[in-house]
Amino acid sequence: MIERPDPDALMAGPLGAWLNSQNEARAAVKAKVRKVRIIGVCAAVALFVAVLLFGGEGDTALKLGGGVGLLGFAVGEAVKRPMLNKLKGGINGAIAQALGLDYSVECTPGQTFERAKTFQLVPGYDDSSFQDLWWGVLGTSPFTLHEACLTEQRGSGKSRRTVTVFQGSIMSLGFNRAFTSTTVIEPNGERTRLFGGEKDSVTIGGIEMGRVDMVDPRFEDRFTVWSNDQVEARYLVHPEYIERLIAVEQAFAGTDIRALFHGGDLLIALKSGDLFESGSLEADKDRALLEQSIAQFGALADLAIKLNERARMRMRDVAGGR
Repeated sequence: MIERPDPDALMAGPLGAWLNSQNEARAAVKAKVRKVRIIGVCAAVALFVAVLLFGGEGDTALKLGGGVGLLGFAVGEAVKRPMLNKLKGGINGAIAQALGLDYSVECTPGQTFERAKTFQLVPGYDDSSFQDLWWGVLGTSPFTLHEACLTEQRGSGKSRRTVTVFQGSIMSLGFNRAFTSTTVIEPNGERTRLFGGEKDSVTIGGIEMGRVDMVDPRFEDRFTVWSNDQVEARYLVHPEYIERLIAVEQAFAGTDIRALFHGGDLLIALKSGDLFESGSLEADKDRALLEQSIAQFGALADLAIKLNERARMRMRDVAGGR
């Protein structure tokens, strides 16, 4: 486990002083947001009344007025975002520095995300955004973690809508033992034959892989493992390892966890929602949000380290015996 930074010590040091220095700017942003929202509400009411006065239907007036009101709220949120990101960058940056890591609110997807796409750890999408990049050496291994939000346009005409198909964390960690194969872990039952039953082999990321029979049938019901080296896959994906993957999901109330062993790295994609949101216009929330961000990152980092530990193996596991 990593040694978590002490939130009290951080607040008593340069971070606390810096946060206090932002209070005047926070107040100015709050005042601007309040003004924008008041204008939005007034415009919504005025439009609602105008539509009714000119003979419009009540439903039409309500929809138009409501639309303007929602627009005013959205503009207010956009006004807040630069300040919130600044505060988040200061808080999360202090956490990262205390851990010997680096952090950036802004994130440009690199090799980790490209690999996640190539090996189908994330779904297809039409639009994407990325944030909260943590990187450095975790324990003794190179480490990166960032958040991704992927959306897709569905329907047509008036039914056209934007659907979030993935929002969560994508993490890469240099593995602690060399491996030469490629192994993918994904939820069970995603690659079926035309007339039912799971396929025996598939091509993922341009690599032909076979389905790996796992030792414990409980985990076969939960995950499917594909690899181009059956023996090495059974070493890497021991039932103890699957328990650790499930622990990652449970720690973040996450779903749809997937993992990849490739090129010396372990890559994990998890639908975990939006984490590390430590910025607030309310100064009295700083301490609680700092603690929350420490807990979220610390739990992910601890689980990454555990996933990278050598599992206790038995010869029957490697041989595939039951």
